[in-house]
Order: sequence, then C-alpha cells, then structure tokens
Amino acid sequence: MGNLLQWLGEHLWVAWFVIAGALAAVELLTLDLVFLMLAAGAVAGGLAALIGGGPVLSIAAAVVTAFAMLGAVRPIALRHLKTPPAIRTGVSALIGKTGVVVEQVTANSGMVKIGGEVWTARPYDEHSSIEAGKTVDVLSIEGATAYVHEVEKPLSAG
Repeated sequence: MGNLLQWLGEHLWVAWFVIAGALAAVELLTLDLVFLMLAAGAVAGGLAALIGGGPVLSIAAAVVTAFAMLGAVRPIALRHLKTPPAIRTGVSALIGKTGVVVEQVTANSGMVKIGGEVWTARPYDEHSSIEAGKTVDVLSIEGATAYVHEVEKPLSAG
C-alpha cells in the first residue's frame, strides 16, 4: 500500500486522467453535460500535475476549471443542443429543390414545375436558355419567379 501511495504521489497526473476518463464515460450515460464539464476539470488537474504543480495546484486547477466550465460553457452548449433546427417554409423551402422545365426558360419567359406547382422561371445565368423537359435546380426565388440552373448530367460509366 505504501508503494502504491508513493507511486501515486509521483504520478498524480495519471490519477487525474483516469478520473477524467471515468467522468467522460458517465457523461455518455447521462448526456446532461455536467460530468463532461467535471471531466474537463480533471484534465486541467492532470495537466497541472503533469507539469509538476503538485497536489494543491492540481486540485485548484481542477476545481476552477470545472466551475468555469459548468458556469460558462455548459449553459451555452445546452442552448445550442436544445435549439431545434430551422425549418424552412414557404418559398424559402423551394431553394435547393429540383424541378422540371415545362416551357423553355429564357431571360424573358419560362415555366418550371417544382414540387407539383408550376412557377414562372428565369435562368440564373441570364445569357442561357433551358429547354423543356430538362431538370433544373432552384437557386433562388424572387417574388413569384424561380431562378434555376440546369442540372448537369453525370458522366456515364459505359
């Protein structure tokens, strides 16, 4: 037992990193970010011990880091985790969708079918035209006009 305590005194950083690993493992079960913040404190304690700070400095580093993480980082992380992803609705939901050209799309006229609805369309590149039947990507919507670009066909393997 005496040899173990002597070894632990000389290798305090190992104990800190073991504690950090155990706390991180517990975090995987709880997923509330408390144990992860405590694990960060244990890592700080381990780093302090590794550079020769001794037990008092490593404990102080662990406590200060853990409290700082719990007070500053955890609330921000929880806010980001609990914020639902932005749901695009209306015309903004059409951007990035594909459509089919119903009537040739030129700088002055054209119609495309996007998600079952027919839209007035213009080519995103005003100098091009897209023939009827071609597949297009919707790049933007301005008012009731979709600005589209013809989908490039992949090269065939054969």
